[in-house]
Amino acid sequence: MCGIVGIVGKSNVNQALYDALTVLQHRGQDAAGIVTSHDGRLFLRKDNGLVRDVFQQRHMQRLVGHMGIGHVRYPTAGSSTSAEAQPFYVNSPYGITLAHNGNLTNVEQLAKEIYESDLRHVNTNSDSEVLLNVFAHELAQRGKLQPTEEDVFAAVTDVHNRCVGGYAVVAMVTGYGIVGFRDPHGIRPIVFGQRHTDEGVEYMIASESVSLDVLGFTLIRDLAPGEAVYITEDGKLHTRQCATNPSLTRASSSTFTWRVRIRSSTACRCTRPVCAWVKSSPRRSCASVRITISTWSSRSLTPAVPQPWSWRTTWA
Repeated sequence: MCGIVGIVGKSNVNQALYDALTVLQHRGQDAAGIVTSHDGRLFLRKDNGLVRDVFQQRHMQRLVGHMGIGHVRYPTAGSSTSAEAQPFYVNSPYGITLAHNGNLTNVEQLAKEIYESDLRHVNTNSDSEVLLNVFAHELAQRGKLQPTEEDVFAAVTDVHNRCVGGYAVVAMVTGYGIVGFRDPHGIRPIVFGQRHTDEGVEYMIASESVSLDVLGFTLIRDLAPGEAVYITEDGKLHTRQCATNPSLTRASSSTFTWRVRIRSSTACRCTRPVCAWVKSSPRRSCASVRITISTWSSRSLTPAVPQPWSWRTTWA
Protein backbone atom coordinates (compact mmCIF):
# COMPACT_ATOMS: atom_id res chain seq x y z
CA MET A 1 0.00 0.00 0.00
CA CYS A 2 1.44 3.37 -1.06
CA GLY A 3 0.15 6.92 -1.23
CA ILE A 4 0.10 9.04 -4.39
CA VAL A 5 -0.78 12.67 -5.07
CA GLY A 6 -0.66 15.07 -8.01
CA ILE A 7 -1.52 18.78 -8.16
CA VAL A 8 -1.91 21.26 -11.01
CA GLY A 9 -2.06 24.67 -9.36
CA LYS A 10 -1.71 28.36 -10.07
CA SER A 11 1.32 28.84 -7.81
CA ASN A 12 4.10 26.70 -6.36
CA VAL A 13 2.71 23.34 -5.22
CA ASN A 14 5.69 22.09 -3.17
CA GLN A 15 4.14 22.88 0.22
CA ALA A 16 0.75 21.47 -0.79
CA LEU A 17 2.38 18.23 -1.97
CA TYR A 18 4.32 18.00 1.30
CA ASP A 19 1.16 18.48 3.36
CA ALA A 20 -0.74 15.93 1.28
CA LEU A 21 2.00 13.32 1.72
CA THR A 22 2.07 13.97 5.45
CA VAL A 23 -1.64 13.19 5.62
CA LEU A 24 -1.08 10.06 3.51
CA GLN A 25 1.92 8.95 5.60
CA HIS A 26 -0.06 6.03 7.03
CA ARG A 27 -0.06 4.48 3.55
CA GLY A 28 3.74 4.13 3.50
CA GLN A 29 6.65 4.92 5.80
CA ASP A 30 9.59 3.45 3.88
CA ALA A 31 10.33 6.30 1.47
CA ALA A 32 8.93 9.58 0.15
CA GLY A 33 9.40 11.68 -2.96
CA ILE A 34 8.21 14.81 -4.75
CA VAL A 35 8.87 16.02 -8.29
CA THR A 36 7.76 19.38 -9.69
CA SER A 37 7.83 20.91 -13.15
CA HIS A 38 8.77 24.49 -14.03
CA ASP A 39 9.66 25.98 -17.43
CA GLY A 40 10.17 22.54 -18.94
CA ARG A 41 12.53 21.41 -16.17
CA LEU A 42 11.98 18.78 -13.47
CA PHE A 43 12.97 19.17 -9.84
CA LEU A 44 13.11 15.92 -7.86
CA ARG A 45 13.74 14.99 -4.25
CA LYS A 46 13.24 11.44 -2.93
CA ASP A 47 14.85 9.24 -0.31
CA ASN A 48 14.16 6.63 2.33
CA GLY A 49 12.43 7.87 5.46
CA LEU A 50 9.35 9.70 6.62
CA VAL A 51 8.10 12.80 4.85
CA ARG A 52 9.33 15.07 7.63
CA ASP A 53 12.83 13.58 7.39
CA VAL A 54 13.19 13.43 3.61
CA PHE A 55 12.25 17.06 2.95
CA GLN A 56 14.26 19.77 4.66
CA GLN A 57 13.93 23.49 3.96
CA ARG A 58 16.74 23.46 1.38
CA HIS A 59 14.97 20.70 -0.54
CA MET A 60 11.61 22.45 -0.49
CA GLN A 61 13.10 25.66 -1.85
CA ARG A 62 14.35 23.79 -4.92
CA LEU A 63 10.99 22.16 -5.67
CA VAL A 64 9.60 25.03 -7.72
CA GLY A 65 6.71 24.85 -10.15
CA HIS A 66 2.92 24.95 -10.16
CA MET A 67 2.60 21.29 -11.17
CA GLY A 68 3.94 18.22 -9.42
CA ILE A 69 3.39 14.70 -8.06
CA GLY A 70 4.36 12.95 -4.83
CA HIS A 71 4.60 9.47 -3.34
CA VAL A 72 4.98 7.70 0.00
CA ARG A 73 6.15 4.10 -0.27
CA TYR A 74 5.34 0.89 1.49
CA PRO A 75 7.48 -1.71 -0.32
CA THR A 76 5.43 -4.60 -1.72
CA ALA A 77 7.69 -5.38 -4.70
CA GLY A 78 11.39 -4.98 -5.34
CA SER A 79 13.59 -3.92 -2.42
CA SER A 80 13.76 -1.16 0.19
CA THR A 81 16.70 0.74 -1.28
CA SER A 82 16.46 4.46 -1.94
CA ALA A 83 16.93 3.69 -5.66
CA GLU A 84 13.37 2.38 -5.66
CA ALA A 85 11.88 5.42 -3.97
CA GLN A 86 9.33 7.14 -6.20
CA PRO A 87 8.50 9.04 -8.37
CA PHE A 88 10.43 7.33 -11.18
CA TYR A 89 11.63 9.27 -14.23
CA VAL A 90 12.18 8.43 -17.88
CA ASN A 91 13.43 11.02 -20.36
CA SER A 92 11.67 9.76 -23.50
CA PRO A 93 9.17 10.77 -24.64
CA TYR A 94 8.73 14.31 -23.29
CA GLY A 95 10.17 13.53 -19.85
CA ILE A 96 7.70 11.53 -17.77
CA THR A 97 7.62 10.94 -14.02
CA LEU A 98 5.32 8.42 -12.37
CA ALA A 99 4.13 7.40 -8.91
CA HIS A 100 2.28 4.12 -8.45
CA ASN A 101 0.26 2.34 -5.79
CA GLY A 102 -0.36 -1.35 -6.40
CA ASN A 103 1.18 -4.51 -7.83
CA LEU A 104 1.54 -5.93 -11.33
CA THR A 105 1.17 -9.69 -11.49
CA ASN A 106 2.71 -10.05 -14.95
CA VAL A 107 5.76 -7.88 -14.22
CA GLU A 108 8.31 -10.48 -15.38
CA GLN A 109 6.62 -10.82 -18.75
CA LEU A 110 6.39 -7.04 -19.11
CA ALA A 111 10.04 -6.53 -18.19
CA LYS A 112 11.03 -9.01 -20.91
CA GLU A 113 8.80 -7.29 -23.48
CA ILE A 114 10.18 -3.87 -22.54
CA TYR A 115 13.75 -5.01 -23.16
CA GLU A 116 13.25 -7.21 -26.23
CA SER A 117 10.46 -5.38 -28.06
CA ASP A 118 10.28 -1.82 -26.69
CA LEU A 119 14.11 -1.54 -26.47
CA ARG A 120 13.95 0.06 -23.02
CA HIS A 121 16.15 -0.56 -20.00
CA VAL A 122 14.72 -1.09 -16.50
CA ASN A 123 17.27 -0.36 -13.79
CA THR A 124 15.50 -1.65 -10.66
CA ASN A 125 13.31 -4.53 -9.52
CA SER A 126 10.34 -2.21 -9.01
CA ASP A 127 7.15 -2.94 -10.94
CA SER A 128 6.52 0.81 -10.84
CA GLU A 129 9.47 1.42 -13.15
CA VAL A 130 8.12 -1.28 -15.46
CA LEU A 131 4.72 0.43 -15.49
CA LEU A 132 6.35 3.78 -16.24
CA ASN A 133 8.21 2.35 -19.23
CA VAL A 134 5.07 0.67 -20.55
CA PHE A 135 3.18 3.98 -20.37
CA ALA A 136 6.10 5.91 -21.88
CA HIS A 137 6.41 3.45 -24.78
CA GLU A 138 2.69 3.55 -25.55
CA LEU A 139 2.68 7.36 -25.47
CA ALA A 140 5.72 7.46 -27.75
CA GLN A 141 3.87 5.23 -30.22
CA ARG A 142 1.56 8.18 -30.98
CA GLY A 143 4.51 9.91 -32.68
CA LYS A 144 3.42 13.42 -31.71
CA LEU A 145 5.72 16.33 -30.89
CA GLN A 146 2.98 17.74 -28.65
CA PRO A 147 0.69 15.11 -27.09
CA THR A 148 -3.03 15.82 -26.77
CA GLU A 149 -5.53 14.36 -24.33
CA GLU A 150 -6.50 11.85 -27.02
CA ASP A 151 -2.91 10.61 -27.16
CA VAL A 152 -2.71 10.32 -23.38
CA PHE A 153 -5.97 8.37 -23.11
CA ALA A 154 -4.93 6.07 -25.97
CA ALA A 155 -1.70 5.33 -24.12
CA VAL A 156 -3.62 4.53 -20.93
CA THR A 157 -5.86 2.17 -22.89
CA ASP A 158 -2.78 0.30 -24.12
CA VAL A 159 -1.43 0.17 -20.56
CA HIS A 160 -4.66 -1.52 -19.44
CA ASN A 161 -4.30 -4.01 -22.28
CA ARG A 162 -0.76 -4.95 -21.30
CA CYS A 163 -0.68 -4.69 -17.51
CA VAL A 164 -2.37 -7.16 -15.17
CA GLY A 165 -2.91 -6.40 -11.50
CA GLY A 166 -4.21 -3.69 -9.22
CA TYR A 167 -2.83 -0.18 -9.66
CA ALA A 168 -3.59 3.48 -9.16
CA VAL A 169 -1.20 5.80 -10.97
CA VAL A 170 -0.39 9.47 -11.20
CA ALA A 171 2.08 10.55 -13.90
CA MET A 172 3.38 13.93 -15.03
CA VAL A 173 4.30 14.68 -18.63
CA THR A 174 6.79 17.53 -18.44
CA GLY A 175 5.37 20.76 -19.78
CA TYR A 176 1.99 19.24 -20.66
CA GLY A 177 0.03 17.98 -17.67
CA ILE A 178 -0.74 15.29 -15.12
CA VAL A 179 -2.65 12.06 -15.73
CA GLY A 180 -4.17 9.75 -13.16
CA PHE A 181 -5.67 6.35 -13.91
CA ARG A 182 -7.03 3.26 -12.18
CA ASP A 183 -6.91 -0.43 -13.05
CA PRO A 184 -9.99 -1.89 -14.82
CA HIS A 185 -11.14 -3.73 -11.69
CA GLY A 186 -10.89 -0.73 -9.34
CA ILE A 187 -8.68 -2.57 -6.86
CA ARG A 188 -6.65 0.48 -5.77
CA PRO A 189 -8.26 3.76 -4.67
CA ILE A 190 -7.83 7.11 -6.41
CA VAL A 191 -9.90 10.31 -6.26
CA PHE A 192 -9.74 13.81 -7.69
CA GLY A 193 -11.03 17.23 -6.66
CA GLN A 194 -10.79 20.95 -7.25
CA ARG A 195 -10.14 24.18 -5.37
CA HIS A 196 -11.16 27.67 -6.45
CA THR A 197 -8.59 30.44 -5.98
CA ASP A 198 -8.29 34.08 -7.06
CA GLU A 199 -6.00 32.96 -9.89
CA GLY A 200 -8.31 30.19 -11.10
CA VAL A 201 -9.25 26.56 -10.46
CA GLU A 202 -6.64 24.14 -9.13
CA TYR A 203 -6.97 20.35 -9.42
CA MET A 204 -5.68 17.52 -7.28
CA ILE A 205 -5.47 13.73 -7.63
CA ALA A 206 -4.80 11.54 -4.59
CA SER A 207 -5.13 8.09 -3.05
CA GLU A 208 -7.57 9.30 -0.39
CA SER A 209 -10.01 12.19 -0.10
CA VAL A 210 -8.64 13.12 3.34
CA SER A 211 -5.65 14.77 1.65
CA LEU A 212 -8.04 16.88 -0.44
CA ASP A 213 -9.98 17.91 2.66
CA VAL A 214 -6.87 19.07 4.50
CA LEU A 215 -5.82 21.31 1.60
CA GLY A 216 -9.28 22.78 1.06
CA PHE A 217 -10.05 20.90 -2.16
CA THR A 218 -13.59 19.76 -2.88
CA LEU A 219 -13.92 16.11 -3.79
CA ILE A 220 -15.37 15.64 -7.27
CA ARG A 221 -15.52 11.85 -7.19
CA ASP A 222 -13.55 8.61 -7.30
CA LEU A 223 -12.09 7.56 -10.60
CA ALA A 224 -14.14 4.65 -11.91
CA PRO A 225 -12.37 1.34 -12.64
CA GLY A 226 -10.43 1.73 -15.89
CA GLU A 227 -11.00 5.49 -16.01
CA ALA A 228 -8.34 8.17 -16.51
CA VAL A 229 -8.27 11.88 -15.71
CA TYR A 230 -5.91 14.25 -17.53
CA ILE A 231 -5.27 17.78 -16.31
CA THR A 232 -3.32 20.02 -18.66
CA GLU A 233 -0.69 22.43 -17.38
CA ASP A 234 -3.04 25.36 -18.00
CA GLY A 235 -5.77 23.75 -15.87
CA LYS A 236 -8.14 22.02 -18.29
CA LEU A 237 -9.64 18.76 -17.01
CA HIS A 238 -10.50 15.78 -19.20
CA THR A 239 -11.79 12.33 -18.21
CA ARG A 240 -12.20 9.19 -20.28
CA GLN A 241 -13.08 5.53 -19.72
CA CYS A 242 -10.04 3.71 -21.08
CA ALA A 243 -10.81 0.07 -20.29
CA THR A 244 -12.81 -2.28 -22.49
CA ASN A 245 -14.76 -4.11 -19.78
CA PRO A 246 -14.35 -2.25 -16.47
CA SER A 247 -15.97 -3.71 -13.37
CA LEU A 248 -15.49 -3.65 -9.65
CA THR A 249 -13.95 -6.87 -8.40
CA ARG A 250 -16.26 -9.12 -6.41
CA ALA A 251 -15.39 -9.01 -2.72
CA SER A 252 -16.80 -10.82 0.26
CA SER A 253 -18.22 -9.01 3.25
CA SER A 254 -15.47 -7.62 5.45
CA THR A 255 -15.66 -6.23 8.94
CA PHE A 256 -12.99 -4.06 10.51
CA THR A 257 -13.00 -3.35 14.22
CA TRP A 258 -11.02 -0.75 16.14
CA ARG A 259 -10.86 -0.19 19.88
CA VAL A 260 -10.56 3.46 20.82
CA ARG A 261 -9.74 4.51 24.37
CA ILE A 262 -11.74 7.63 25.20
CA ARG A 263 -9.94 9.53 27.95
CA SER A 264 -12.23 12.53 28.08
CA SER A 265 -15.04 12.83 25.59
CA THR A 266 -15.91 16.34 26.72
CA ALA A 267 -12.40 17.57 25.85
CA CYS A 268 -12.43 16.07 22.36
CA ARG A 269 -12.85 18.69 19.60
CA CYS A 270 -13.20 16.17 16.79
CA THR A 271 -16.26 16.61 14.56
CA ARG A 272 -16.36 13.06 13.19
CA PRO A 273 -19.71 11.27 13.53
CA VAL A 274 -18.34 8.65 15.91
CA CYS A 275 -16.85 11.22 18.28
CA ALA A 276 -20.06 13.25 18.15
CA TRP A 277 -21.96 10.10 19.11
CA VAL A 278 -19.59 9.44 22.01
CA LYS A 279 -19.89 13.00 23.32
CA SER A 280 -23.68 12.79 23.21
CA SER A 281 -23.61 9.70 25.42
CA PRO A 282 -24.43 10.09 29.11
CA ARG A 283 -21.27 8.14 29.89
CA ARG A 284 -18.75 10.95 30.24
CA SER A 285 -16.14 8.98 32.15
CA CYS A 286 -13.15 7.16 30.71
CA ALA A 287 -14.50 4.31 28.59
CA SER A 288 -13.60 1.99 25.76
CA VAL A 289 -15.72 2.12 22.61
CA ARG A 290 -15.71 -0.44 19.82
CA ILE A 291 -16.23 0.92 16.31
CA THR A 292 -17.23 -1.58 13.64
CA ILE A 293 -17.34 -0.75 9.94
CA SER A 294 -18.77 -3.27 7.50
CA THR A 295 -18.18 -3.15 3.77
CA TRP A 296 -19.32 -5.36 0.95
CA SER A 297 -19.64 -5.39 -2.81
CA SER A 298 -21.49 -7.35 -5.47
CA ARG A 299 -20.30 -8.98 -8.69
CA SER A 300 -21.20 -6.21 -11.13
CA LEU A 301 -21.68 -2.85 -9.49
CA THR A 302 -21.75 0.19 -11.74
CA PRO A 303 -18.33 1.88 -11.35
CA ALA A 304 -19.89 5.25 -10.50
CA VAL A 305 -21.92 3.78 -7.62
CA PRO A 306 -20.08 3.97 -4.27
CA GLN A 307 -19.74 0.89 -2.09
CA PRO A 308 -22.44 0.62 0.58
CA TRP A 309 -21.12 0.81 4.12
CA SER A 310 -22.38 1.11 7.64
CA TRP A 311 -20.91 1.68 11.06
CA ARG A 312 -22.07 0.92 14.53
CA THR A 313 -20.67 1.45 17.99
CA THR A 314 -20.92 -0.70 21.09
CA TRP A 315 -19.47 -0.15 24.50
CA ALA A 316 -16.81 -2.76 25.32
